[in-house]
Amino acid sequence: MPARQGKGLPPPPIGPRPKVPLGTAVPLLLRFDSKGPGDEPAGAATAGGTGGVEVEDRQERNLAATALPLLHGARPQPGVALRGSSLASPEPPPLPPLPHAVMPAAMRPTAGLAADTAALDPRTLPRSQPATYAALDLGTNNCRLLIARPAQHGFRVVDAFSRIVRLGEGLAASSRLCDAAMDRAVEALKICRSKMLHRNVTRARLVTTEACRAAVNGSDFVRRVAAEAELDLEIIDQRTEATLAVSGCAALADPAAEGVIVFDIGGGSTEIVWMGGRSEARDPAARIREWASLPIGVVTVAERYGGVDVSRDLFETMVEDCGRELEAFATKAAAARGARNFHLLGTSGTVTTVAGIHLGLARYDRREVDGLWMRQEDILAVIDRLVEMDYAARAANACIGRERADLVLAGCAIFEAIRRAFPSERVRIADRGLREGILLRMMHEDRAWWRRR
Repeated sequence: MPARQGKGLPPPPIGPRPKVPLGTAVPLLLRFDSKGPGDEPAGAATAGGTGGVEVEDRQERNLAATALPLLHGARPQPGVALRGSSLASPEPPPLPPLPHAVMPAAMRPTAGLAADTAALDPRTLPRSQPATYAALDLGTNNCRLLIARPAQHGFRVVDAFSRIVRLGEGLAASSRLCDAAMDRAVEALKICRSKMLHRNVTRARLVTTEACRAAVNGSDFVRRVAAEAELDLEIIDQRTEATLAVSGCAALADPAAEGVIVFDIGGGSTEIVWMGGRSEARDPAARIREWASLPIGVVTVAERYGGVDVSRDLFETMVEDCGRELEAFATKAAAARGARNFHLLGTSGTVTTVAGIHLGLARYDRREVDGLWMRQEDILAVIDRLVEMDYAARAANACIGRERADLVLAGCAIFEAIRRAFPSERVRIADRGLREGILLRMMHEDRAWWRRR
C-alpha cells in the first residue's frame, strides 16, 4: 500500500487562551489526585515551575498523568460574541471544525452524557458543574482513553485507561478484522464507556485509525460498537491523525528548532511530519510543511517478518524495508535536516519503551520518560541490547512485558529507519500524542480556559 502524503495542512480552529506570553511554553506541575479503576491513573495539572515539567507524587505506586500547555497562539477572536461576553459584534461564520464523535442517542436518557455540544454545551455549564472531556483512540494495537477537565494553562487528567487489544491482528493477510480481535476491542470499549459515565463526561471524541481504515469490514465493526458498547466511533483519515498527533506533542519541540521531524509509530501505520519552527506560526498544525502516513506499524511489520525470533540480519532487513517506505517522504522533507537546531520528536510505545530501558526503570514511569532527551548513541545502545535479547528476556523486561515482546523489535526497526533517513544527535521522547491533541482541540473550540476566568 503506498504511503499517503500531503504538503501542509490548514490550521485548525482555535479559541482564546489565558494571558500567557505568546510563543512561550508553559511548564506544568503535576499533582496526583486518585487513581481510577483502569490501567492508567488520574492526575491533576496546574501551572508552576520554570524548568520544565515537575512532578509531585502523592501515591505509593508509580503513577503517571498527562498535562499539556495550551497550543501556542490561541488568542481572543475580535468581534466574536461569546456567551456571557459584553462583545456585541455579530459572530462571523464559524471555521469548519474537525468532526467529533458523539454518543448514540439511546445512551443519553439513562446516562445524561452528551458528547455533542448541541445537547450539552460545555461553554454554558455553571461553574459548579465543570466541563469534562474524553478522548478515545482505538488503534491497531491499543485502546486508550483519557478523561480530563480544563485547568490553568492546560488540563487536569481525572481518569485514563489503556489496554492492548490487537484489533489489527491478521489484518495484513486477510484485509479483515477477525472476530476475536473485535471481541477484545468491544470489551475494552465497554470499560471506556463506564468510565465516561462515571466521570460525567460532557463532550467526547472517539476515534479509530488505521485498522478500521484498512479493513473491508471496518464500517461493520463501527456499527457493532454502536450497538454493543453504545459508543459512536469516528474513523479518521491519515491527515487528521497526523494533525492531532502533532498538536498533542508539539509543546515538547525545542523552541529554538527551525525544523523538527515528528513521528508516531502506531500498530498499523506510522505518521510522520516535517514541522517548521515557532517563528512560522504559533499553532503547531499551521507549521506542518510535509506529512505522510506510511503503511508500516509494529503489528504489520511483526506479522510480516516475525517478532519472536529476530536475528541481527533479520532486523537489518526490517530496517532496510522500512527505509524504502520512507524514501518518498525523506526526499520531500530533506531540507529539514539542515534546519537550525533540528531534532527528532517521537511519540509512540516504541520510543517510550526505548527511553524506559535506557533509564533502567524497574517499572515504566511516565514521569521519567515524557520529555526526555536521548542521544543517538544511547538509542543505538538500547536497540543493540534488544536485538541481543531473546523473546523470554524481552517479555521479562518491565518496560516491555509479555504483550509487547513480539512487537518491540518491529517498532525499533521503524525507529531506526527514521533515524537513518533523518540523522540527528538528539531525539525528544513524548509520552503524549493523539489523545492529548483531541482534548486540546475540543477545549479550544469550547473556549474552556476563558470560562474559568
